[in-house]
Amino acid sequence: MLLLALDTATPAVTVALHDGSAVIAESSEVDARRHGELLLPAVHRTLKEAGTELGAVTEIVVGTGPGPYTGLRVGLVTAATFGAALGVPVHGLCTLDGIAYAAGEAGLEGPFVVATDARRKEVYWARYDDARTRVTEPAVDHPADLAERVAGLPAVGAGALLYPAVFADVPPGMPEYQSAGALASLAAGKLVRGEELPPPRPLYLRRPDAKVPANYKVVTPK
Repeated sequence: MLLLALDTATPAVTVALHDGSAVIAESSEVDARRHGELLLPAVHRTLKEAGTELGAVTEIVVGTGPGPYTGLRVGLVTAATFGAALGVPVHGLCTLDGIAYAAGEAGLEGPFVVATDARRKEVYWARYDDARTRVTEPAVDHPADLAERVAGLPAVGAGALLYPAVFADVPPGMPEYQSAGALASLAAGKLVRGEELPPPRPLYLRRPDAKVPANYKVVTPK
């Protein structure tokens, strides 16, 4: 197995390679506005670090969000393109699941909450019994609306750091953004155990920020 993992659902543009036993190369850069510009160079760096080429990849996994429309689709389209060109399977995993897995690797035991920044003063979030077991569907909410549901639970992710009044227990040393290395390890473990991974379908959870202007002037030829 040579698994290529990538995720652009958070401000981190992150890529990793996993050989079925361990992560053998990884590249991550945080820049919320340059996903399209940074992703392919990150793939190139990761392949170079591992001493291999794209043609050697046998599986692809991509983070499916939830995340902002513009950033998320960069990773999804890239993964689909690679999969079609190489003729290899493309799988999807929830981005929050990757962050939860990374939190487990950092020593956090459940139950806990993962929350990422959804902008518009909202968070994408889900609750976990442990690093591998999500017990709620991913959702987008205003933090104040979550206070009772997350009270007393440790929380990880950039969304939790933004709203300390709601997410009062953010343990130190926990992941803030997605790590493709964690996503790859989670996916590789599932594949080795014979589990079927979900398809790479995006979890947008809401409409794009960009909208067609209302009452715009239509110009027609005379």
